[in-house]
Amino acid sequence: MIDKVKRLGKETLIYGTSTIVARLFNFFLVPVYTYYLATSQYGVIATVFAFMALFNILYQYGMDQAYLRFAQDHKNKNVFSTPFNAVVMTSIALSLLIYALSPYIAVGLGIGQENAYLIKYCCFILALDALNIIPFAKLRFEHRSWHFVIIRTVSIMVNVAGNLLALAYFKTGVDGIFMAGIAASLASLILLLPVIREDFKLVFDTKLFKAMFAFSWPFIPAGMASIMVNVIDKPLLSHLAGLSEVGIYQANFKIGVFMMLAVSMFDQAWRPFFIQASAKPDCKELFAEIFTYFAAAASWLFLGLSLLIPTIIQTKFLGFNLIHESYWSGLNIIPLVLAGYLFYGFYINFMVAPVLTKKTKVLMFITLAGAAASVATNIILVPIIGIVGAGWAIFVSYAVMALALFVFLQRNYPINYHYKKLSLMACAVLLVLMGNMFAAQMPQIHALILRIIMLCIYPVLALLIILKVKTRTELPA
Repeated sequence: MIDKVKRLGKETLIYGTSTIVARLFNFFLVPVYTYYLATSQYGVIATVFAFMALFNILYQYGMDQAYLRFAQDHKNKNVFSTPFNAVVMTSIALSLLIYALSPYIAVGLGIGQENAYLIKYCCFILALDALNIIPFAKLRFEHRSWHFVIIRTVSIMVNVAGNLLALAYFKTGVDGIFMAGIAASLASLILLLPVIREDFKLVFDTKLFKAMFAFSWPFIPAGMASIMVNVIDKPLLSHLAGLSEVGIYQANFKIGVFMMLAVSMFDQAWRPFFIQASAKPDCKELFAEIFTYFAAAASWLFLGLSLLIPTIIQTKFLGFNLIHESYWSGLNIIPLVLAGYLFYGFYINFMVAPVLTKKTKVLMFITLAGAAASVATNIILVPIIGIVGAGWAIFVSYAVMALALFVFLQRNYPINYHYKKLSLMACAVLLVLMGNMFAAQMPQIHALILRIIMLCIYPVLALLIILKVKTRTELPA
């Protein structure tokens, strides 16, 4: 038993680290894009990438999850070949359809018919990525984590190197970014060929596929809803504000990756932890205490990034800014994006309720509510306040999701959180944000000193609140 737990921890660390490295490498492309692409070109890329993120769900339709589920019960090679061949056939069919409809899709996305050829590039990337999912799932199922990570890392490096060469050396512009994506997906598939050959047969078990599809299809609406929260704003912005504004928005939106990484790292550890801790009689008080500490640490990170990132972006390092100055008009959306991810962290904390009560279907409806809130907020605010409205949409969507899951939690798995401590910390956060507004009126160096002082005071104040303020469960009987 101990060996299995150790193996789980090791694999979680390996997969988690690879995911973080992948996101960091992708973030490092942001400065490159802002220096080599016009804002409208970056807007086109952001919109097309949003399209690909949504259609990835359709191309894959949960078959990797179905493979992991059925591979445990079926000890024959059809369990690999059937979903793999199914994905091959559906990928070809979907790619042919998208290729034929590319002019209409381009117009629908708001990137113009002249950019329809980029949608054709997407057909190849989406198909190649889909062909990778079953072999990757096989590596995960067989606990070959290092094999998985090495191939993923090579693919990422090919993509990054291809982007740099295309933009900085060959000067290919937008086209080179998509060519690099095709090269990266193809490199991954080539490296996975030995894994495919291990179990591949030219067979298709219809009965098995029906059972696997019955298991996998619910992942389509759930996955689409989850992705929509993050990407629906780009095509909406392209219609409501124009591609140049989408580019400015996307470059600044990407700064939120640092908050998202922190939340993702917590999520990696939190889910197995609360499942194991749920057997203890005092687990709910433990969950409440953890949430208090999480709120303190995450709000400090939120404040630190919100207060200092704009200054960091506008400061030259080795003669360059982190983001080209033509994108600085979107700096004011960064705190909204960071606040959205802060609330996503709260949402992750509240995940104890649907998981422990085995009522996970509610997550799809909550995510759909978040997506609907994003669409509504964009439509209402973007025509009035531009891309700041899209920033508010991110914040509102995650806040709606966190609030909805909190309500579900209190009805199905009630936890008495430390509301007094949390309220006092929320007041402290608001005071720091008000102080930052005052600092914005001061000379730059004085403003920076004030912000650093506030960021040093806040964690001390939060710790005092945690240690000194008593909740009902901590009061003596």
